[in-house]
Amino acid sequence: MELAVVGRDDFVLGFKLAGVRKAYSVEPEGFEPKLNDVVADPEVGILVVSTDDLKRLNPAARKRLETVPRPVVIAVGSQEEEDLRTKVKRAIGVDLFK
Repeated sequence: MELAVVGRDDFVLGFKLAGVRKAYSVEPEGFEPKLNDVVADPEVGILVVSTDDLKRLNPAARKRLETVPRPVVIAVGSQEEEDLRTKVKRAIGVDLFK
């Protein structure tokens, strides 16, 4: 499983420097199509996106990302709606923190 990052240049740059191979810089209008491509990639296990970009998605696309078991979508930013424990539990079906 690989880590993937989708977002604006300034968001993705740090992940690229850290060695993330699947780091995609996109403009806001290209965010949703690229997100759909990455979600369909069977090699991606964790998808990192900006909280701000996630909020701009249409409600149907956002709901799909919140309910899909794989990849686990991690929103990074000033606010997170769901904690990591809940996301891991949803992804693998077991609460590892107990």
